[in-house]
Amino acid sequence: MASESGEGDRHVVVTDIRMPFWSMVVFMVKWAIASIPALFILGVIAMLMAMLLGGFGGRMGITM
Repeated sequence: MASESGEGDRHVVVTDIRMPFWSMVVFMVKWAIASIPALFILGVIAMLMAMLLGGFGGRMGITM
């Protein structure tokens, strides 16, 4: 897909990122804190899938 100016696509390769150490530490702490709700949501989805695919108590002697 060409840009509005009529030029073709441009590919960029990032080879280096300069970032102060403490700025990166703060960034990684925020990243870790932000992952907590995501892990909770993924856990709920995994639990629902296990309930659906695991049956409804067939291994515990409960018949439907």
